[in-house]
Amino acid sequence: MAANIVTMKKIIQQLRLEASINRVKVSQAATDLQQFCLQNAQHDPLLTGMSSSNNPFRPQKVCSFL
Repeated sequence: MAANIVTMKKIIQQLRLEASINRVKVSQAATDLQQFCLQNAQHDPLLTGMSSSNNPFRPQKVCSFL
């Protein structure tokens, strides 16, 4: 019986915590995300590409002596 009361108190505490969280509507979050993406698109190397001199993943040149 006492374990049941402790469990119920934990559930109530968790529900109170979740009820106190400030929520954002999905439509507002989607709008904010779209604005963020559009504002930062010019800095996104996946969209604009990357110069070979700044690319850390470019193939390394092999130095050879003749």
